[in-house]
Amino acid sequence: MKIIALNLPRDLSEDELAKLFKEHGAVDSCDLVMDTNTGISKGFGFIEMPVAEEAEAAIAALHGTKINKSKIRVKPSTQN
Repeated sequence: MKIIALNLPRDLSEDELAKLFKEHGAVDSCDLVMDTNTGISKGFGFIEMPVAEEAEAAIAALHGTKINKSKIRVKPSTQN
């Protein structure tokens, strides 16, 4: 299942993002979207979790939580 995480702190690394989701199950991939001009995160990323139940548990657990001072939003991605 592909998940999108929004409103992430700009200094959060892909490894840190993957670690958050790995607490809830297996993660196939984790990609932050970066600004091509500055190389800085745009504040959102995509996470692939192979087991739908684990992905749903991660969404339920992480949506609305705070990382640093940012309240993140986590939901299923509509992008394939």
